[in-house]
Amino acid sequence: MPTTLYPLIAADEPAPARVLRPHGASDFVLAADHAGRLIPHALGTLGLPETERARHIAWDIGIAGVTEAMSERLDAAAVLQVYSRLVIDCNRATHHPTSIPAVSELTAIPGNAGLSAAQREARQRAIFAPYHAAIAALLDARSAAGRRTILVAMHSFTPVFKGQIRRVEVGVLFHHETPLSRIMLDLLRAEGDVAVGANEPYAITDDSDYTVPIHGEGRGLDHVEIEIRQDLIADPAGQAAWAGRMARLLGDADRRLRAG
Repeated sequence: MPTTLYPLIAADEPAPARVLRPHGASDFVLAADHAGRLIPHALGTLGLPETERARHIAWDIGIAGVTEAMSERLDAAAVLQVYSRLVIDCNRATHHPTSIPAVSELTAIPGNAGLSAAQREARQRAIFAPYHAAIAALLDARSAAGRRTILVAMHSFTPVFKGQIRRVEVGVLFHHETPLSRIMLDLLRAEGDVAVGANEPYAITDDSDYTVPIHGEGRGLDHVEIEIRQDLIADPAGQAAWAGRMARLLGDADRRLRAG
């Protein structure tokens, strides 16, 4: 039977948010909205075969491993969402058309067709709300303790989208440019061995994004969103390499921020 805390999620299923190092010494807080691809037992497979549920449409491939390793290297708090974005996308406002997509990329999602308002609300209450409550609680606690906080939203993107090849390997995303986004662009470009994009392959907007506008901009925190191409982090070696690179560069960026 489902629990009363997360009505859609059974008692033997994971909570929506996995929080790492909540008392970490770092000023960085990492958030991974699409880190997992679980589907609550009550929703079956959403009518999709495993081949589709393993694709980018269901999650950000590789980003959980990168975020976990960055959290360890930086001693940084991290919040990872464990359920598939096909159940509900935790980086979309709940009124947005892609919050619970009936079609993702070119794939129809049978389990998302014709949902009632009550069915949509059940997913919001079970997954979206508690995930963002976990982030908010962590940030509130740091604010109450007078701690400096920099938010880093971690994502990955598919090398090919609707037949279009993406040459960018890592993207620095921002809605309104921040000191951290400027510094990270400079540092990544200075690496010399990676194709870097500014607001590529996506740009953040108030309408299509949630984590950065609400938890970053909404709180007045310095922040940045990082997008890493999935073929670079599809295996543990790639994840470790990119976690090391990003931890190193964020450390450099923090020293520049402190220096003013």
